[in-house]
Amino acid sequence: MQQKPEILETRLVARSRLFGIEEMTLRFSNGEQRTYERLRTPPIAGVMMVPMLDDDTVVLIREYGAGMEEYQITLPKGALDDGEDWHDAAHRELQEEAGYGARRITLLKRMTLSPGYMGHRINVVLAEDLYASSLPGDEPEPLQVLTWRLSELDALLERDDVTEARVIAALYMVRDIMARRRAS
Repeated sequence: MQQKPEILETRLVARSRLFGIEEMTLRFSNGEQRTYERLRTPPIAGVMMVPMLDDDTVVLIREYGAGMEEYQITLPKGALDDGEDWHDAAHRELQEEAGYGARRITLLKRMTLSPGYMGHRINVVLAEDLYASSLPGDEPEPLQVLTWRLSELDALLERDDVTEARVIAALYMVRDIMARRRAS
């Protein structure tokens, strides 16, 4: 196993209302030194739900993605509030964004987005045994809620408005989980 590089220096080089950019100087085990830039890791994690109405029907949302400057079909997700655990955040965000509560919430995987330049993490959870329940959210406009059959996942992924890698990975994971359940 390789030895992790030694962090020689980390300093904030730019800051906005939402993001900080750090410069990080590392020394690798072979003596080489490099300076990298990375987005500062936020102090809180996020949570993304894969809400299932049944073993083939997933609940999705359509929301504006400022980074892409277009509307995207995605999964409900959000940040953990201060002191909140992933389970409570998943239940709250699901109600705020999709209008459902879940009687069963299971952590599937903790994912990173782009570990080469940021430490952002998200907890991907499977939400099952759904029931209608909504809470007011912080979105600037109402989100469109829609459903899709996982058995038709290929058709969903052919759409130009489904591009987020972590959403695609989560949908594949849940499709496979549901297929294994049906087979057993």
